Amino acid sequence: MKRFIAVLVLMVCNLLSAQVQFEARVSKATLGINERLRIDFMMNVDGDNFVQPSFEGFRIIAGPSQQVSQSWVNGRSSFEKIYSYFLLPNQKGTLVIKQAAIEYNGQIYKTSSIKINVTAATEQPRDPNDTSVSADGNLYLVADISKTNPYINEPITVVYKLYFNNIGITNSNEVSKPKYNDFWSQNIDIKQFVAEEGMFKGEKYRFIVLKKIVLYPQKSGKLVIEPLSLDIDVQLPSNRRDMFGRMVVTEATKRVSAGAKTINVKPLPEAGKPEDFSGAVGNFDFKVRPTKTDLKNGESLDLVVSVTGKGNLKLFSLPKPIAPNALEMYEAVHSEQVNTPLSGMAGKISDSYTIVPQYKGNYPIKPLKFTYFDLGSGTYKTLSSPEIMINVLDGPSPTDATAASGADANKNKTDNVEQFKFIKLKSNLLTMNKKDFFGSNLFYGLFFFPFLMLPLIVLFKKKKEAIDSDTAGNRIRMNNRLAKKYLSEAKKQINNKELFYIALEKAMHNFLKAKLHIETSEMSKDNIQELLLSRNANPDAVNDFIALTENCEVARYAPSSIVAIQQDFDKAVLIISDLEKQIA
Repeated sequence: MKRFIAVLVLMVCNLLSAQVQFEARVSKATLGINERLRIDFMMNVDGDNFVQPSFEGFRIIAGPSQQVSQSWVNGRSSFEKIYSYFLLPNQKGTLVIKQAAIEYNGQIYKTSSIKINVTAATEQPRDPNDTSVSADGNLYLVADISKTNPYINEPITVVYKLYFNNIGITNSNEVSKPKYNDFWSQNIDIKQFVAEEGMFKGEKYRFIVLKKIVLYPQKSGKLVIEPLSLDIDVQLPSNRRDMFGRMVVTEATKRVSAGAKTINVKPLPEAGKPEDFSGAVGNFDFKVRPTKTDLKNGESLDLVVSVTGKGNLKLFSLPKPIAPNALEMYEAVHSEQVNTPLSGMAGKISDSYTIVPQYKGNYPIKPLKFTYFDLGSGTYKTLSSPEIMINVLDGPSPTDATAASGADANKNKTDNVEQFKFIKLKSNLLTMNKKDFFGSNLFYGLFFFPFLMLPLIVLFKKKKEAIDSDTAGNRIRMNNRLAKKYLSEAKKQINNKELFYIALEKAMHNFLKAKLHIETSEMSKDNIQELLLSRNANPDAVNDFIALTENCEVARYAPSSIVAIQQDFDKAVLIISDLEKQIA
């Protein structure tokens, strides 16, 4: 009996050990975009025809490597086979590693999918399995900030430098571009990359200036500049030499990041701030000049209001002159002659008003005032223009025009007297013999009306229950309503640039949610483009949609005319209409 029980236990153990186990394990579930991810596909049987997942959103930098081990413990065999990969994420957000598959004894076994959360780049990632770890200490990406505590609208510069030592660089690719939220930004083109020598961490390094950005903060508080991340193809010297005695060089890829930077922006002081302050910060000169002051009847003049100097020239409005009623003044023509070097904006902006006199006489244009915040002294300064006198030499006088208009008005004036009352042609008679309500058609109609409504109520209730249970459909209908709502809101806010572009961006995002059945976390540029093209959308319409979506964030802080805003709205309506027809 004891021998039978032992044999039974041994058979059960063999059956349990024969169960196929195939699973995927990752080194971490959350990582920065500049960190590496290791994933192992582990099985306890010798499976065939291993099929790796597509690794969408990742780039394979090493693998697959295979490890096989087999051991005997207490008379039982243990088998393990592992396929290992090293991956680099290509984008931020929630990425999904799909199922891998093997075949064993004619059956297909699959792993479970794994969700990976990719965040912004980390400061100093360290991966013990990094195949290019020998590049550490010889390659750095640094963001030099000219000032970390500026005033609102005070220019600061960000210069990205790549420091390297004892290694060669063959190529670079941007993985993560920084976004300058709540900043007005201007990129300075670098025509040619030149390697220079400089000191870094107390040692001599060579460096290349990769990017130069001029930023103007648009609000106070702590503003974060997201990190720039690059994939650098490097050549590393080894300890081996070839047959000619030359050093053997190995090639590898290293991901570097400048790290996030925090800017503490100070608000402009409230003490001494004039009521007419329009946001100008810098050092300026203010002038108001007419092209001429003596005119004949039928002639016109141009009144030019200009500001020259150094500061946020594109980010404030000029004061508007006030002319007497006898001078007809047209809308201003705005012009800019502004350069943006690394030190900030400098140049001239002006508004030119065309003025046409209506009557003969002398008419003053009152002095204009322009206020700006001077960064040098930390105080507000106000500049005033002199009074300008416009002399109209000939033409009708205001008194003659008033007399002529008064005579014409009296000529056509009539007394409002009601001379005749018309006879009423319609009567409102009441019948003498009224019918009783009880037994009338209206009585029976109202009596049977609730019974006739019962089937309709039942049908309505069933339809409502079906609609309420359709979660996906309700989400699509909600996103459609939100898209229409925000388009309507954008049209209402067409005179308020920032609110307009916020509403326009929300409308376009909700349109995508409704049509592509995706969530906000899945709204990357590549994913949107791939989904739209797979739904038979026109490539030009897809590119226009993505370009307009990216432009919404920039246009909120860039200067735009009402014409440009109207064009963006019309373009959004046209693109959404085209995609509505094209998406299958």
